[in-house]
Amino acid sequence: MNITHENIDELNAVVKVQIEKADYEKKVEDVLKTQRRKAQIKGFRPGMAPIGLIKKLYGKAVLFDELNKLVSENLSKYITEEKLDILGDPLPQETMLEDLEENSDFTFSFDLGLSPQFEPSFTKKNKIPYYIITPDEKMKEGFIENHRRKHGEFVKNDTASDKSMVKGILAELNDAMEPVEDGIYIDDASILLSVIADENEKNLFIGKSAGDEVIFNIRAALPNDTEIASLLRMKKDDVRDVKGNFSFTIAEINTFEPAKLDAEFFGKVFMSETEMTESDFYKKIDEEIAQSLSKESDHRFRIDAIEHAVEKSGIELPEEFLKRWLLNVNKELTADQLDKEFDGFKKDMKWQLIRNKVARANEIKVSEVDLMGEAMAVTRAQFMQYGLYYVTDEQISGYAVEILKKEDEARRLADRVLDTKVVDWIKENVKVDEKKVSSEEFNKLYE
Repeated sequence: MNITHENIDELNAVVKVQIEKADYEKKVEDVLKTQRRKAQIKGFRPGMAPIGLIKKLYGKAVLFDELNKLVSENLSKYITEEKLDILGDPLPQETMLEDLEENSDFTFSFDLGLSPQFEPSFTKKNKIPYYIITPDEKMKEGFIENHRRKHGEFVKNDTASDKSMVKGILAELNDAMEPVEDGIYIDDASILLSVIADENEKNLFIGKSAGDEVIFNIRAALPNDTEIASLLRMKKDDVRDVKGNFSFTIAEINTFEPAKLDAEFFGKVFMSETEMTESDFYKKIDEEIAQSLSKESDHRFRIDAIEHAVEKSGIELPEEFLKRWLLNVNKELTADQLDKEFDGFKKDMKWQLIRNKVARANEIKVSEVDLMGEAMAVTRAQFMQYGLYYVTDEQISGYAVEILKKEDEARRLADRVLDTKVVDWIKENVKVDEKKVSSEEFNKLYE
């Protein structure tokens, strides 16, 4: 076997894989012998069909498979050993020949898209705007309400509302609405009614009192396997087949109430050891808002920093190759869709190249701690969108672990963390042009 490559230009190359009979002959023969032992062909005892007949029936298919394996394994090895920095995957100039002639040599050619050579430069000569947002009264009211929820508590109630947590006995039911023998049974289960997705199922609980029994459909109420696993105290993989009706006999009802605006609340919010006045509290709120708004400012800086980095890099890409590759790996993508989305794809790819090069040059890495922290932050933000400010760190951590089990999601979060770290590095190495703007002016930047 012989593999060679030739650069067409700075961004495109061709690799040729030459395969001789000696490279595949023995492997093909071994596979055909195995096939003969397994073959059941009419007129012959199992495993006794002539090898010539086996070759006639299966020879081309086996040869095709072996050639594919040889090419794939050795092409990948060659690219690694030659340290070819490529974009996407090698694309065959033609498909494997269907009409294969045995006892022949073969040459397969592949197009490569080469990663561009560039050196990212970030100095104090590079000026990137950083917008400082001036807070308004509406923001203050929102922050105070968030704290009231965060420091609120569950209080006992006689009847359940949509914000209640009910505790009691949970039992799996059969079609006759009777407890399943040796079925799921939990004598101290808890359900937060605000988590129930289906309004009809939620309404079954609302207005009920201690001692009342509610029969509900667990899949309609909690369509998420993670939530069902949490309720049933089981592993997520073990609840996939759980369905049908359950009974819930209410023993206790607690409803969440936001904290009152008083001196005790002021001290809890900012963990003050001395008594905090209302004036002191509002000053602290202003400081907190400024810190929070800095996250919005940082997000906008990230957008502007990426725009600046891509624009100043002068990176060129093997565009025609990339279009072919994208259509090849995304079978549902049409040429028209690709044309509309290609500029965005190019920008993202250029940024990834810049980001990765900066990260390697400055030893910027993503640790498991970084990844877990990001997963928890995302999870907490999702809960807060639904007004669930009182979810514990333990619960957040459990959901975050489930997120990171999904390979695609973990990769997406890792990319996000790396983006943040590289943008932070850029911020330290360029001139930051601070500009004060109102919330309205800031929002217009996204129009």
